[in-house]
Amino acid sequence: MLQLRSTIVNEKPQSVWHSPVATGLQLRLVQNKKELKAVQRLRFKIFSDEMNAVFPDSQSGIDADRFDAWCEHFMVVDQAKDKVVGTYRFLSPENARLANGYYSDSEFDLSPLAGIRDNLVEVGRSCIHSKYRSGGVIMLLWTGIAHLMRQGGYRYLLGCASVSLRDDGVTAAKVWREAQQSIVRAPDMPRLTPLHRYPVDKLNSTLPAKIPPLIKGYLNLGANICGEPAWDPDFNTADFPVLLDLQQLDSRYRRHFGFE
Repeated sequence: MLQLRSTIVNEKPQSVWHSPVATGLQLRLVQNKKELKAVQRLRFKIFSDEMNAVFPDSQSGIDADRFDAWCEHFMVVDQAKDKVVGTYRFLSPENARLANGYYSDSEFDLSPLAGIRDNLVEVGRSCIHSKYRSGGVIMLLWTGIAHLMRQGGYRYLLGCASVSLRDDGVTAAKVWREAQQSIVRAPDMPRLTPLHRYPVDKLNSTLPAKIPPLIKGYLNLGANICGEPAWDPDFNTADFPVLLDLQQLDSRYRRHFGFE
């Protein structure tokens, strides 16, 4: 696995963070195959249990794909229980070129982003154990992502925000309503087209639902949903393209994550 840290020289490297609000939680970068398998097991369990995801090529309860070898992987550990409770992966533009693209290339036409790909980081495979979703774990994960963004001098962050379809698309319809408002607010934002479109416009959009916490968090940061969702039949999700320009990062988070 390539190590992004070795290519970054703008800032002193850091690989361990401790939660200022949740005692015993530690964030660190995966260092070996054993740790990588631990986060892949967490991904498999959460995605299969909560989204009915199907992993045709999985072995022994592991969620793995070809991009894992090119990513930095964050892991949040409950030190008292020696248990991995959260993870995120980070793909730099340099490693994306070596990997022949981003994961998002398999779901969207990214040609509108051609002018920023050299400055574009992709994050994904975010998951948090159900007992650790009070906010501390996701803030730790974002702290690590922000650190690597600063180290590399990157400006843009791209992700596929997945919405489970176990509710027959009710939540996806709610997210699309919010996304349309986001698109109106940012008319100059790039628009991405899904390769396999999920027909979100045909859903009953009047049914009540809540925006998933991760997507709500992205929007609070200042990110935009920049197009209709793609359909991922294996993960049983509608995947929304989310783009964050760090120059548009909300001022509270600029301070919190050390950009000021």
